[in-house]
Amino acid sequence: MEIYQLRTFVTVAQQGHLTQAAELLHLSQPAVTAQIKALEEEVAMQLFERTAGGVTLTRVGQELLPKAQAILAASRDILHHARELKGQVATKAKIGISLPPEILRLGPWVAALLATHPLLEVQLQTALTVDVLNAVRKKELDAGFYLGKNPYSNVHTLKLAELPLRIVFPSAWAAKVQAGQLKELGKLPWVVFSQFCSLSKITNELWRELNISPKRVVEADSLAISLELVAAGVGVALVREEEALSWARTSRLTVMPDVRKLAELQFVYSVDRVGDPVLEVLLQSLSVIWQMEPNK
Repeated sequence: MEIYQLRTFVTVAQQGHLTQAAELLHLSQPAVTAQIKALEEEVAMQLFERTAGGVTLTRVGQELLPKAQAILAASRDILHHARELKGQVATKAKIGISLPPEILRLGPWVAALLATHPLLEVQLQTALTVDVLNAVRKKELDAGFYLGKNPYSNVHTLKLAELPLRIVFPSAWAAKVQAGQLKELGKLPWVVFSQFCSLSKITNELWRELNISPKRVVEADSLAISLELVAAGVGVALVREEEALSWARTSRLTVMPDVRKLAELQFVYSVDRVGDPVLEVLLQSLSVIWQMEPNK
Protein backbone atom coordinates (compact mmCIF):
# COMPACT_ATOMS: atom_id res chain seq x y z
CA MET A 1 0.00 0.00 0.00
CA GLU A 2 1.49 3.30 -1.13
CA ILE A 3 1.00 6.84 0.16
CA TYR A 4 -0.06 8.04 -3.28
CA GLN A 5 -2.81 5.40 -3.34
CA LEU A 6 -4.14 6.61 0.01
CA ARG A 7 -4.01 10.21 -1.22
CA THR A 8 -6.07 9.21 -4.25
CA PHE A 9 -8.52 7.29 -2.06
CA VAL A 10 -9.07 10.29 0.23
CA THR A 11 -9.41 12.75 -2.65
CA VAL A 12 -12.00 10.61 -4.45
CA ALA A 13 -13.92 10.21 -1.18
CA GLN A 14 -13.92 14.00 -0.61
CA GLN A 15 -14.95 14.86 -4.17
CA GLY A 16 -17.37 12.00 -4.77
CA HIS A 17 -16.35 12.05 -8.43
CA LEU A 18 -13.43 10.46 -10.28
CA THR A 19 -13.02 13.26 -12.82
CA GLN A 20 -12.90 16.01 -10.19
CA ALA A 21 -10.46 13.99 -8.09
CA ALA A 22 -8.24 13.43 -11.13
CA GLU A 23 -8.19 17.19 -11.77
CA LEU A 24 -7.08 17.94 -8.21
CA LEU A 25 -4.44 15.20 -8.29
CA HIS A 26 -3.18 16.26 -11.74
CA LEU A 27 -3.75 12.72 -13.02
CA SER A 28 -5.84 11.19 -15.78
CA GLN A 29 -9.12 9.57 -14.80
CA PRO A 30 -7.88 6.10 -15.88
CA ALA A 31 -4.86 6.54 -13.60
CA VAL A 32 -7.14 7.41 -10.65
CA THR A 33 -9.37 4.42 -11.44
CA ALA A 34 -6.34 2.13 -11.62
CA GLN A 35 -5.02 3.32 -8.25
CA ILE A 36 -8.39 2.77 -6.58
CA LYS A 37 -8.66 -0.68 -8.14
CA ALA A 38 -5.15 -1.61 -6.96
CA LEU A 39 -5.99 -0.46 -3.44
CA GLU A 40 -9.24 -2.44 -3.44
CA GLU A 41 -7.35 -5.55 -4.60
CA GLU A 42 -4.81 -5.10 -1.82
CA VAL A 43 -7.43 -4.82 0.93
CA ALA A 44 -9.57 -7.44 -0.85
CA MET A 45 -12.70 -5.32 -0.42
CA GLN A 46 -14.68 -2.79 -2.44
CA LEU A 47 -14.18 0.81 -1.31
CA PHE A 48 -16.55 2.69 -3.64
CA GLU A 49 -19.88 2.18 -5.32
CA ARG A 50 -20.69 3.93 -8.59
CA THR A 51 -23.79 6.15 -8.71
CA ALA A 52 -25.44 8.25 -11.41
CA GLY A 53 -23.67 11.34 -10.08
CA GLY A 54 -20.26 9.84 -9.29
CA VAL A 55 -19.07 7.48 -6.56
CA THR A 56 -19.89 6.94 -2.88
CA LEU A 57 -17.99 5.14 -0.16
CA THR A 58 -19.01 1.62 0.81
CA ARG A 59 -19.29 0.77 4.51
CA VAL A 60 -15.74 -0.53 4.35
CA GLY A 61 -14.59 2.68 2.68
CA GLN A 62 -16.23 4.76 5.40
CA GLU A 63 -14.38 2.76 8.06
CA LEU A 64 -11.01 3.11 6.35
CA LEU A 65 -11.26 6.81 5.39
CA PRO A 66 -10.32 8.28 8.84
CA LYS A 67 -7.31 5.97 9.08
CA ALA A 68 -6.15 6.94 5.59
CA GLN A 69 -6.52 10.63 6.47
CA ALA A 70 -4.49 10.09 9.66
CA ILE A 71 -1.70 8.37 7.71
CA LEU A 72 -1.56 11.25 5.20
CA ALA A 73 -1.48 13.79 8.03
CA ALA A 74 1.38 11.89 9.68
CA SER A 75 3.34 11.79 6.41
CA ARG A 76 2.91 15.56 6.01
CA ASP A 77 4.12 16.10 9.57
CA ILE A 78 7.26 14.06 8.85
CA LEU A 79 7.97 16.07 5.70
CA HIS A 80 7.36 19.42 7.41
CA HIS A 81 9.57 18.47 10.35
CA ALA A 82 12.34 17.35 8.03
CA ARG A 83 12.23 20.70 6.25
CA GLU A 84 12.41 22.55 9.56
CA LEU A 85 15.43 20.48 10.59
CA LYS A 86 17.19 21.57 7.40
CA GLY A 87 16.33 25.20 8.13
CA GLN A 88 14.12 25.50 5.05
CA VAL A 89 11.19 27.18 6.77
CA ALA A 90 10.09 28.95 3.60
CA THR A 91 11.35 29.92 0.19
CA LYS A 92 8.25 31.01 -1.73
CA ALA A 93 4.61 31.80 -0.99
CA LYS A 94 2.07 32.29 -3.80
CA ILE A 95 -0.92 34.31 -2.60
CA GLY A 96 -4.12 35.08 -4.51
CA ILE A 97 -5.46 38.64 -4.25
CA SER A 98 -9.08 39.39 -5.15
CA LEU A 99 -9.84 42.65 -3.34
CA PRO A 100 -8.24 46.11 -3.08
CA PRO A 101 -4.99 45.93 -1.07
CA GLU A 102 -6.12 48.45 1.52
CA ILE A 103 -9.09 46.26 2.47
CA LEU A 104 -6.80 43.24 2.87
CA ARG A 105 -4.21 45.25 4.86
CA LEU A 106 -1.83 43.86 2.28
CA GLY A 107 0.96 46.41 2.66
CA PRO A 108 1.40 46.04 6.44
CA TRP A 109 1.04 42.27 6.18
CA VAL A 110 3.71 41.76 3.51
CA ALA A 111 6.01 44.25 5.26
CA ALA A 112 5.68 42.28 8.51
CA LEU A 113 6.31 38.99 6.68
CA LEU A 114 9.53 40.22 5.08
CA ALA A 115 10.72 41.87 8.28
CA THR A 116 10.58 38.59 10.21
CA HIS A 117 11.35 36.23 7.31
CA PRO A 118 13.70 38.05 4.93
CA LEU A 119 14.35 34.89 2.87
CA LEU A 120 10.67 34.43 2.08
CA GLU A 121 9.75 35.20 -1.54
CA VAL A 122 6.16 36.47 -1.74
CA GLN A 123 4.33 36.19 -5.07
CA LEU A 124 1.01 38.08 -5.25
CA GLN A 125 -1.38 37.11 -8.04
CA THR A 126 -4.51 39.15 -8.76
CA ALA A 127 -7.64 37.29 -9.87
CA LEU A 128 -11.39 37.14 -9.39
CA THR A 129 -12.43 35.69 -6.05
CA VAL A 130 -13.80 32.42 -7.44
CA ASP A 131 -10.60 31.90 -9.45
CA VAL A 132 -8.54 32.42 -6.29
CA LEU A 133 -10.59 29.82 -4.41
CA ASN A 134 -10.29 27.28 -7.23
CA ALA A 135 -6.54 27.86 -7.55
CA VAL A 136 -6.14 27.23 -3.81
CA ARG A 137 -8.33 24.12 -4.08
CA LYS A 138 -6.14 22.82 -6.93
CA LYS A 139 -2.97 23.78 -4.98
CA GLU A 140 -1.89 26.19 -7.71
CA LEU A 141 -1.74 28.86 -4.99
CA ASP A 142 -0.53 28.40 -1.43
CA ALA A 143 -3.34 30.56 -0.09
CA GLY A 144 -5.51 33.54 -0.96
CA PHE A 145 -8.14 36.03 0.09
CA TYR A 146 -11.78 35.18 -0.61
CA LEU A 147 -15.04 37.04 -0.04
CA GLY A 148 -18.03 34.84 0.76
CA LYS A 149 -18.75 31.30 1.94
CA ASN A 150 -16.32 28.50 1.15
CA PRO A 151 -18.16 25.46 -0.31
CA TYR A 152 -15.19 23.05 -0.40
CA SER A 153 -14.35 20.52 2.31
CA ASN A 154 -10.72 20.31 1.18
CA VAL A 155 -10.18 24.06 1.69
CA HIS A 156 -9.76 25.58 5.14
CA THR A 157 -10.59 29.18 5.97
CA LEU A 158 -9.49 31.79 8.48
CA LYS A 159 -12.19 34.42 8.91
CA LEU A 160 -10.62 37.87 8.98
CA ALA A 161 -13.62 40.19 9.04
CA GLU A 162 -17.17 40.78 7.86
CA LEU A 163 -17.36 43.40 5.11
CA PRO A 164 -20.60 45.41 4.94
CA LEU A 165 -22.35 45.71 1.56
CA ARG A 166 -25.07 48.18 0.58
CA ILE A 167 -27.65 48.47 -2.18
CA VAL A 168 -27.17 51.55 -4.38
CA PHE A 169 -29.41 53.01 -7.06
CA PRO A 170 -29.43 56.12 -9.29
CA SER A 171 -30.31 59.25 -7.33
CA ALA A 172 -33.04 60.03 -9.87
CA TRP A 173 -34.81 56.82 -8.81
CA ALA A 174 -35.37 57.92 -5.21
CA ALA A 175 -39.13 58.14 -5.77
CA LYS A 176 -39.20 54.58 -7.08
CA VAL A 177 -37.34 53.12 -4.11
CA GLN A 178 -38.83 54.46 -0.92
CA ALA A 179 -37.81 53.44 2.59
CA GLY A 180 -39.64 50.34 3.72
CA GLN A 181 -40.73 49.31 0.24
CA LEU A 182 -38.10 46.66 -0.46
CA LYS A 183 -40.34 44.84 -2.93
CA GLU A 184 -39.81 47.76 -5.30
CA LEU A 185 -36.23 46.57 -5.74
CA GLY A 186 -37.52 43.47 -7.51
CA LYS A 187 -39.22 45.58 -10.16
CA LEU A 188 -36.08 47.52 -11.10
CA PRO A 189 -33.20 46.48 -13.41
CA TRP A 190 -29.97 45.39 -11.70
CA VAL A 191 -26.31 45.62 -12.57
CA VAL A 192 -24.87 42.28 -11.43
CA PHE A 193 -21.40 40.80 -11.14
CA SER A 194 -19.81 38.03 -13.17
CA GLN A 195 -20.44 34.50 -11.93
CA PHE A 196 -16.69 34.29 -11.26
CA CYS A 197 -16.98 37.09 -8.69
CA SER A 198 -18.15 36.16 -5.19
CA LEU A 199 -20.37 39.26 -5.12
CA SER A 200 -22.56 37.45 -7.66
CA LYS A 201 -23.38 34.70 -5.15
CA ILE A 202 -23.81 37.22 -2.35
CA THR A 203 -26.22 39.25 -4.48
CA ASN A 204 -28.25 36.10 -5.15
CA GLU A 205 -28.32 35.39 -1.41
CA LEU A 206 -29.67 38.89 -0.79
CA TRP A 207 -32.38 38.45 -3.43
CA ARG A 208 -33.53 35.25 -1.73
CA GLU A 209 -33.59 37.00 1.64
CA LEU A 210 -35.68 39.84 0.19
CA ASN A 211 -37.82 37.40 -1.82
CA ILE A 212 -37.26 39.27 -5.08
CA SER A 213 -36.20 38.19 -8.58
CA PRO A 214 -35.06 41.29 -10.49
CA LYS A 215 -34.12 41.59 -14.13
CA ARG A 216 -30.37 41.48 -14.86
CA VAL A 217 -29.50 44.13 -17.45
CA VAL A 218 -25.68 44.24 -17.29
CA GLU A 219 -23.04 41.85 -15.97
CA ALA A 220 -19.66 43.26 -14.90
CA ASP A 221 -16.54 41.94 -13.17
CA SER A 222 -15.45 45.28 -11.73
CA LEU A 223 -16.81 47.27 -8.81
CA ALA A 224 -15.78 50.54 -10.48
CA ILE A 225 -17.77 49.65 -13.60
CA SER A 226 -20.83 48.76 -11.52
CA LEU A 227 -20.72 52.09 -9.68
CA GLU A 228 -20.39 54.02 -12.94
CA LEU A 229 -23.36 52.20 -14.43
CA VAL A 230 -25.51 52.83 -11.37
CA ALA A 231 -24.60 56.52 -11.37
CA ALA A 232 -25.49 56.68 -15.08
CA GLY A 233 -28.99 55.37 -14.37
CA VAL A 234 -28.56 51.84 -15.75
CA GLY A 235 -29.70 49.92 -12.68
CA VAL A 236 -29.41 48.91 -9.03
CA ALA A 237 -26.37 47.10 -7.57
CA LEU A 238 -24.97 45.62 -4.37
CA VAL A 239 -21.52 47.12 -3.59
CA ARG A 240 -19.14 47.52 -0.68
CA GLU A 241 -20.36 50.03 1.89
CA GLU A 242 -17.25 52.20 1.83
CA GLU A 243 -17.56 52.86 -1.90
CA ALA A 244 -21.34 53.23 -1.68
CA LEU A 245 -21.13 55.96 0.95
CA SER A 246 -18.26 57.69 -0.84
CA TRP A 247 -20.22 57.94 -4.09
CA ALA A 248 -23.37 58.95 -2.24
CA ARG A 249 -21.57 61.92 -0.68
CA THR A 250 -21.10 63.34 -4.18
CA SER A 251 -24.81 62.76 -4.95
CA ARG A 252 -23.96 60.52 -7.90
CA LEU A 253 -26.08 57.72 -6.46
CA THR A 254 -28.25 56.90 -3.44
CA VAL A 255 -27.77 54.23 -0.78
CA MET A 256 -30.74 52.10 0.27
CA PRO A 257 -31.19 52.94 3.97
CA ASP A 258 -32.87 49.74 5.16
CA VAL A 259 -30.54 47.01 3.89
CA ARG A 260 -27.01 46.08 4.98
CA LYS A 261 -25.56 42.73 3.89
CA LEU A 262 -22.46 41.29 5.57
CA ALA A 263 -19.95 39.18 3.63
CA GLU A 264 -17.19 37.12 5.22
CA LEU A 265 -13.64 38.02 4.26
CA GLN A 266 -11.67 34.75 4.43
CA PHE A 267 -8.06 33.69 4.10
CA VAL A 268 -8.26 30.30 2.34
CA TYR A 269 -5.74 27.47 2.03
CA SER A 270 -5.74 23.78 1.13
CA VAL A 271 -6.37 21.32 3.96
CA ASP A 272 -3.22 19.50 2.81
CA ARG A 273 -1.17 22.58 3.74
CA VAL A 274 -2.12 22.42 7.43
CA GLY A 275 1.10 22.27 9.45
CA ASP A 276 3.24 23.44 6.53
CA PRO A 277 5.90 25.88 7.80
CA VAL A 278 5.19 28.40 5.02
CA LEU A 279 1.47 28.42 5.82
CA GLU A 280 2.12 28.72 9.55
CA VAL A 281 4.23 31.81 8.91
CA LEU A 282 1.41 33.34 6.85
CA LEU A 283 -1.25 32.58 9.47
CA GLN A 284 0.82 33.84 12.39
CA SER A 285 1.56 37.11 10.62
CA LEU A 286 -2.10 37.56 9.65
CA SER A 287 -3.17 37.02 13.25
CA VAL A 288 -0.98 39.96 14.28
CA ILE A 289 -2.12 42.29 11.49
CA TRP A 290 -5.80 41.46 12.04
CA GLN A 291 -5.39 41.35 15.84
CA MET A 292 -6.75 37.87 16.39
CA GLU A 293 -5.66 34.67 18.04
CA PRO A 294 -3.65 32.37 15.72
CA ASN A 295 -5.80 29.64 14.09
CA LYS A 296 -8.95 31.22 15.51
